[in-house]
Amino acid sequence: MKILLIGEYSNLHNSLKAGLEKLGHTVVIAGLNDGFKNFPVDILLKKRYQKGFFKKLKVLIYKLSKIDLYSLDIKRQIKNALPQLSGFDVVQFINESAFMCTPNIEAYIFNSIQKNNSKIYLLSCGTDYTSVNYAYNKNLKYSILTPFFNEKGKKSNYQSVLKYLKPEYKKLHDTVFKGIEGVIASDFDYHLPLQNHPKYLGMIANPINVDVLEFKALTNLNPIVIFHGINKNNYYKKGNDLFEIALKEIQKSHGDKVKVITTHNLPYNEYIKAYNDAHIILDQVYSYDQGYNALESMAKGKVVFTGLENECLLHYNLEKNSIAINATPNVNAIIKHLNALIENPDNITKIGHAAQRFVNKEHNYINSAKRYLEFWES
Repeated sequence: MKILLIGEYSNLHNSLKAGLEKLGHTVVIAGLNDGFKNFPVDILLKKRYQKGFFKKLKVLIYKLSKIDLYSLDIKRQIKNALPQLSGFDVVQFINESAFMCTPNIEAYIFNSIQKNNSKIYLLSCGTDYTSVNYAYNKNLKYSILTPFFNEKGKKSNYQSVLKYLKPEYKKLHDTVFKGIEGVIASDFDYHLPLQNHPKYLGMIANPINVDVLEFKALTNLNPIVIFHGINKNNYYKKGNDLFEIALKEIQKSHGDKVKVITTHNLPYNEYIKAYNDAHIILDQVYSYDQGYNALESMAKGKVVFTGLENECLLHYNLEKNSIAINATPNVNAIIKHLNALIENPDNITKIGHAAQRFVNKEHNYINSAKRYLEFWES
């Protein structure tokens, strides 16, 4: 089968590609390289007008005319690349707005690719109309919009999320859903909003390429190394502010027993290297399930503070905090969990082993690839 994967977040499509190729399929990834993370893609759409004079020019022209030079440039690149983006058996878009363009140009890109290929599918693994609308209406006890409701940070920090509720993005959503065979969720944060949707095919666990992530048993726990990787754009949405408060208390109370590593906006390969020697990873607070970075860390045997809510526990038949620590927007709870691990280091080793076994069983990239093929072929 010839498969085109449009867009890349968090290494998901690269891991899926590796699994599909192991199963004998031809796979091409097309899209942006996701900014500072710099994930590889086969057909690269370049992000111009992002800095310096050209960024100022783009902003000025948009203010005067509502014409977005960046979007027009991506449209031109898509037109030129269309022969390479045609003739596939299956195309999967990673998002309704995979190229960060204005909605009308995203719709143009979607329609162009749809006309030149067979089956089109959509993956829900990041913010989109359905998940943002669900969170905005407070259908979850907490979500990435909880800090917005609590007035943390500037309103502009949330525009990349709230934009999906604008009429033009709702129109784009309707266009995409009209043209797809179905939509697939990557975890419970996207599964819950899609339940009962007529085009929802189901959830497929994030594919993790366990063959390239070396498991390392958590020994030499003196000091206990805690890693906190911050993406400045998502500082409040990930709960990094809560983690930072908790870490200050932990450093006060435990001193030399702990070592804290904090990084900012690292490219993917540098990020992986930076947390290699860590025992505990602080990932995110407002999720119900483990995101991609958390799962890769777990595959390496780390204890990750991330999403592990009851819906997830029931689905995978897990005990509470058995494979990761369910991080909630409660600083005292985060401190309590960190204290418990520091005072009982054997639990760090135990959870690390359980995390690695869980990812190998439930998120193996080849097994996930098989499930995608079942969905696409059904």
